[in-house]
Amino acid sequence: MLRTRDLTKEFGGLTAVDSVDFELEEGELCSLIGPNGAGKTTFFDLLTGGLAPSAGTIELRPSNGGDSEWTDITGASPHETADLGLHRSYQITNIFPTSSVLENVRVAAQAAGTNSLRVWRNVGSFESHIAEARAILDRVGLEGKADVTARALSHGEKRQLEVAIALAGDPDVLLLDEPNAGVSSESVDAIIALIEDVATDHAVLLVEHNMDVVMNVSDRIVVLSQGAVIADDTPGNVRGDPAVQEAYLGGYEPEAATDAAGDGEAGTSEGEA
Repeated sequence: MLRTRDLTKEFGGLTAVDSVDFELEEGELCSLIGPNGAGKTTFFDLLTGGLAPSAGTIELRPSNGGDSEWTDITGASPHETADLGLHRSYQITNIFPTSSVLENVRVAAQAAGTNSLRVWRNVGSFESHIAEARAILDRVGLEGKADVTARALSHGEKRQLEVAIALAGDPDVLLLDEPNAGVSSESVDAIIALIEDVATDHAVLLVEHNMDVVMNVSDRIVVLSQGAVIADDTPGNVRGDPAVQEAYLGGYEPEAATDAAGDGEAGTSEGEA
């Protein structure tokens, strides 16, 4: 559904993404991991049009595409990639804090629909967008918070709202950039359940630093180091890869991390600027 060939991004003399060949299949949940500065967020920005690549191509194919043609989206704008069915959430919570939870999702649904430019029409007339927003809030567990101002939500609920916004318009591919970032240990299970639910009917590319989460939810893991792919395999094989251990995991063992999580800690966790 989504693929890159020789995708490269250079900033002056720095190569942030280095000739990456990648493919995400329909119905797949793939995690993208690596140390700080590995190029994960830059890769997301390239895929969604936030940055233009220095070289290489990005292609997208619709869900249930079968033999349908791949669409070249290299250099497309964020709005264009979103219209084609590629949506994302962000590392830093990105919502309208003074609007209601329902309004945040309603606006996103309208933006993804045919009424995106009809800004002077009474919002109450957009019944289909409101219905879609309520259905999404029910899915992400925020149906009881629809009329609450977004800034009044807990941090974990704001992350759920971000996923809800990304789901508006029913995208084919969903990119989730550290949905557990800053979330309390009490809220992590809810976010994990949401990721797993979303992956039942979307192709998902996940950036996540919590290795317990990555190892438990992923069908496949891609590891970046210094902008290049150093591993692309199942969770078990990636966990045992010496190059990955050296570059990032640093001796991570799931049993030890699980024990730590039981004491209120969540395994390997770190942010990326």
